[in-house]
Amino acid sequence: MNRRPLVVAVATVGVLATAGFALPNLPPNPVTDRIDQQVFKEKGRRFATAADAPPRAQSGFALPSWIPRDATDVRIRMRTNGEARMIRFTLGATPLDGPQCSAGTPKQLGAPDLHARWWPGSLRAGVRSECRDAHLYQVAVRGKRVYAWTDGTPSPGVGK
Repeated sequence: MNRRPLVVAVATVGVLATAGFALPNLPPNPVTDRIDQQVFKEKGRRFATAADAPPRAQSGFALPSWIPRDATDVRIRMRTNGEARMIRFTLGATPLDGPQCSAGTPKQLGAPDLHARWWPGSLRAGVRSECRDAHLYQVAVRGKRVYAWTDGTPSPGVGK
């Protein structure tokens, strides 16, 4: 009886299962970045400060103008085939109170279907405002940590 095909099949399943659990937990590298882009249609970046992020004209990773320039530990995750984004940052000395952010009752935006280990499970109860740039963002603040997301809904008045 030839058991070789069975051994190969079991080994292949084992390797795929291990990769399925390990890949999402690996630090960013060319392999995981490629899988994120090709399979999950997502990509992400991290900046030490908001000032380190590229200007709007140069990259899809440009930050909305309402994020203070002295914000630190900025992380962004975005959809490669749409406008959905998640952004997390830590506030510096500049507060998150600008003319582009309102403290009124925010509209209900759908949470983007993106995946990041640094994103908490539920933020809906913590939404305190919405901020506007090219897109409308929902914003939740937990201490000095700010979480913002958009499903790609354009801000009112954009394009008029």
